[in-house]
Amino acid sequence: MVTDTLTNARTRGVAAPAAPEGRLAGVIAAALHRSRSTRLRLGRAFRVVRAVVTPLGWSLAATVSLAFLGGYLAGWTELVVIAWTGLTLCLMALAYLLGRTKYAVSLSLGTRRVVVGDPVTGRVVIENPARRRLPAVRVEVPVGSALSVIPMPSLGRLARFSHDFVVPTRRRGLVTVGPVRTVRADPIGLVRKELVWAEKIELRVHPRTISIPATSTGLIRDLEGNPTRDLTTNDVSFNSLREYVPGDERRSIHWKSTAKTGTLMVRQFEETRRSELMVVLGLRDAECATDDEFELAVSVAGSLGVRAIRDDRTVSVSVSALTPPYALRQVTAMRSLSTVTRNRLLDDLSIIERHPAALPLADVAGLASDAVNGISVAFLVCGSTVTARQLRAAANRFSAGVEVVAVVCEPEAVPSYRRMGELSVITIGFLDDLHKSLARTKAA
Repeated sequence: MVTDTLTNARTRGVAAPAAPEGRLAGVIAAALHRSRSTRLRLGRAFRVVRAVVTPLGWSLAATVSLAFLGGYLAGWTELVVIAWTGLTLCLMALAYLLGRTKYAVSLSLGTRRVVVGDPVTGRVVIENPARRRLPAVRVEVPVGSALSVIPMPSLGRLARFSHDFVVPTRRRGLVTVGPVRTVRADPIGLVRKELVWAEKIELRVHPRTISIPATSTGLIRDLEGNPTRDLTTNDVSFNSLREYVPGDERRSIHWKSTAKTGTLMVRQFEETRRSELMVVLGLRDAECATDDEFELAVSVAGSLGVRAIRDDRTVSVSVSALTPPYALRQVTAMRSLSTVTRNRLLDDLSIIERHPAALPLADVAGLASDAVNGISVAFLVCGSTVTARQLRAAANRFSAGVEVVAVVCEPEAVPSYRRMGELSVITIGFLDDLHKSLARTKAA
């Protein structure tokens, strides 16, 4: 019994030697771990190098390597000279990347919305918050598809540098300005290090619009709205009298009837609702001969919508919904632009483009007529390639009693007006022709 106890104690106190298979597995696991760590470090280093070395730098590095190999193996002195010269250039280029820079960069625009053609100025302000002088760098500001390059001198402690640049607004659309980035590069262009500082700013270039008097938009005949069968206690069109109910306004009490009947009587009115003004803009590529026609059509739609919004009228601006590229069949749907405010409508109009897969004007008119009730006047805005038959087909999609006006945009054309049954067709060559053309339509 004592012998067994001592044997167990020795067994617990002395560690058993590891098996050869266990040591081999540990060595393999450690080697795999180190190789994986090495691969990660090499991958990070390669990504850093790839981010700063330009294609010209990679070409020079390959040339230097081949020159060293060929020069020393073949004993060609000229190749050795070329190799050492290229290596010197590479080392000098890397010197431009040494050191860390810290700037306080801000980007600002004079406005976030502008009419096409109006000048807009942006400003870049760079400050040096460090205690030491920072080297001269090149500042790049992407402006749409262009690039504004600003040479910045070296900045001393707490020094400040500002530069103004012009944002082109020659065409309607959405212009992205920024982000601001500083570039450190060697004069030859072997290495290039970019640092992004400020966020990008979106500038919306609105289409040009003109001010249309309310009488020109006033093909609307029911300025007070259309009476309905819904009754209310406060409106314009009187309907009847009824007995007072707790909660009615006292100003609605009809005192003469109350005196006759001995019971409180209140007025009851027919609720009136204002009719809808509809603007349908064609986006189909085949409905406009040129880009200038489409831009004129967008300006016409914007002018009509802005005038209705200023008059506090209910207005809808409808365009075709575009089919996604991955869709198997064409989408038959329309899209209503925002008409909450003038800027919201022009923001939406600034980014729309014509497309070959857009729905025809007649289909968009039919969808708009089904989606909106109480349309009083409908404007069909399109290019010069839309035929009279297509215009009549689009006008027939609206219910009876709706005044339909087609505005055909043909740049530099002589303004004209013609009547096709219940459809009024006006042709304009310039945006300013819209004023007189609508006045003629109203008189007719």
